[in-house]
Amino acid sequence: MMARKPIAAVTGATGFLGCHTVAALAERGFHVRAMIRRPEPHPLWQDRGIETVSGGLADETALQRLLTGADVVLHLAGLVRARSPQAFLAVNRDGAFRLASMLQRCTPAARLIGISSLAARAPHLSAYAASKFAGEQALRDGFGGKLCIVRPPAIYGPWDTATLSIFRSAAFRIVPVAGHPHSRIAMIHVTDAADAIAALATHETPPSLCTLADGNPQGYTPQEIMQTAAQALGHHPHYVRLPAASIWGAGLAGSLYGLLSRRPTIFNTGKAREMLHPDWSVSPAELLPDAIARPRISLDHGFSSAVAWYRAAGWLAPAHAPR
Repeated sequence: MMARKPIAAVTGATGFLGCHTVAALAERGFHVRAMIRRPEPHPLWQDRGIETVSGGLADETALQRLLTGADVVLHLAGLVRARSPQAFLAVNRDGAFRLASMLQRCTPAARLIGISSLAARAPHLSAYAASKFAGEQALRDGFGGKLCIVRPPAIYGPWDTATLSIFRSAAFRIVPVAGHPHSRIAMIHVTDAADAIAALATHETPPSLCTLADGNPQGYTPQEIMQTAAQALGHHPHYVRLPAASIWGAGLAGSLYGLLSRRPTIFNTGKAREMLHPDWSVSPAELLPDAIARPRISLDHGFSSAVAWYRAAGWLAPAHAPR
């Protein structure tokens, strides 16, 4: 008789990090039960036997179906853009508490891994950062069992639409460089991030709080990131640093547009504060121990492979002279 596969229940399964994490869990021998809103599974899940539960964090019946019998629960669901601070909290804090409370009621012996954000380290910067910090506390308040909170830094790689803008900007002859001139920004390829999370799922006693990063946890300056992106594209542009005033202006314009249109915007005054924050590095004390998972993909290799994927998928134009 074959041994029962351990069950990993996943929220946010169809998001950028979520879809890669589901695949990584399946690779490690988990039976993955994924909560989804869209009826069609992600292409990365093909032939992996992924069980799906339709619903969301506000659906108690769906949550109970997702969590019952799970050995480990990975909470990746959350908002990265919202119309208001209250809208962020409704999902990133209150949704986390509902999941944690339901897990405490129906499967208290399970392990819970909550995927937060490095932004939670500085909750004063933005409504998003504050909601991620509040979400961490909500998981602690709602669940009394084994809990590990993970704070990933900026994540990039196949299927990501957010960092695609970096490569599109790096394709021009003159490339704007935004951010604090001396800031350090930790990065990680999505494959390494998903593998680290899947590795944590196999541990009976994971750390209570850890942060992910690639092999350079002290991070990169904004210009180093743009230069690496341009090199991956095969370009050698000129770089122009954007003054802080222009970043604040763009953030204010984004916030005003969101207010008038009643639509969430990805760039606003909060994101401007995050962009101008000088320290998004990761200290050795914060890092996930190498004994659990070690990052393998450097920024230059990761950016090169990301560009190749974007071009193959038609998200980036084929190689040509800079614009």
